[in-house]
Amino acid sequence: MSLYQLARSGDTDSLTERLLGSDSPAVRKRAAELLGELVDESDTEIVGSLVAVAMSDDDEGVRAAAIDALDEIGAGAVEQLLVKVTGTKIQQGATWATAKRFAAALSSDIPELRMAAANALGNLGEASAIPALLSALDDEYSAVRIRVCKALGTLEHPRAVEPLIRQLDDSRGQVRLAAANALATIGNDRALSALLDMLSDENPEIRRISTVALGNARSVRVVEPLADTLSDNNARVRSAAVFSIIDLLSNAPAQQSHQIREAVVTELQAATTETVFDPLLDIIETSNQRRQRRNAVWFISRLVDGEVPGHILDALVDRLDDDDTPTAQFAATGLADIGGSRVEARLLSFLNTDASDEARAKAVFVLGQVGGEKSLETLRRLSEDESQLVRKRTFASISKLRGRTAQ
Repeated sequence: MSLYQLARSGDTDSLTERLLGSDSPAVRKRAAELLGELVDESDTEIVGSLVAVAMSDDDEGVRAAAIDALDEIGAGAVEQLLVKVTGTKIQQGATWATAKRFAAALSSDIPELRMAAANALGNLGEASAIPALLSALDDEYSAVRIRVCKALGTLEHPRAVEPLIRQLDDSRGQVRLAAANALATIGNDRALSALLDMLSDENPEIRRISTVALGNARSVRVVEPLADTLSDNNARVRSAAVFSIIDLLSNAPAQQSHQIREAVVTELQAATTETVFDPLLDIIETSNQRRQRRNAVWFISRLVDGEVPGHILDALVDRLDDDDTPTAQFAATGLADIGGSRVEARLLSFLNTDASDEARAKAVFVLGQVGGEKSLETLRRLSEDESQLVRKRTFASISKLRGRTAQ
């Protein structure tokens, strides 16, 4: 079973086994990332495993992923790492006093402690930590510099903008990306202007980094530049633009959400199917983030016009059984809007699978919108289904179908 499937089923024990026992650093790294999303501080054994990996794994990337996972789990998990590394329990106190202790840890001889301290300072939200974080931007370890950039972005203080812009010239790509993401999160005119300037750089990797970061900008200002990037001559930059547009939709503040959505659809109506749909399909099929999948499905349903590739239809049908209800509803609405015999055939086939009652009920609903005689035969059979939800939806769809065919 893949790590993605283990995560979807909530099998944290098997993920922990991969974290501790796999010979592949990539597998251990991904297992750590997924555990950070799935567990909480009450899972003491798993937290202990992540602490052990953060301190002793042979691969720097795996150690970094374990530290970030602990950070995502919560302050108590990070404290376990700090206690383990220093041998000293963190004293409870006012936020500024805690920030002062973490700021001091940025000068530790132990890189893992400096990484954890930078993460913690970002989460504390204490502006008094900014001078220490700015000083740590020249840390010899890139993993520390990455987390310092992230912390400065989280604090969203304009004082960090110019130092972060200078980090865009860092020798390590991941540091440049972290600095760009932080600038996008801060999002003032100076920060966004620096990122937008990068979109015209001769180096495609610089353009890609800026494109990725702009997905965090939470501003309608970046929609048109991201749409323009879909015509970049580099495939990785074009793909990054689609992912960033989805992130932009996912991260938009409530008061700007509708404006950004409409701007995105307007700008991307002219984009080619291959440019937009294939990266969207990747998000739909692989993303663990519900908001990303939800927006990708919504996006497809708004962009479809004319002949829709079969693999896109298949992806939408599969999403009827998504564990996120709005995603499944968007998929149903999109299929109903597309319509036609191809959608009908795929839904009839879907009803013969072991999908959940909720998913089958949604398929029945769509068939009531797009189906014909074949659908009517299947719906009559489903009127005696064991599921009350499916039966109820079936009677409504039969009524709609009869009304349409009688016209």
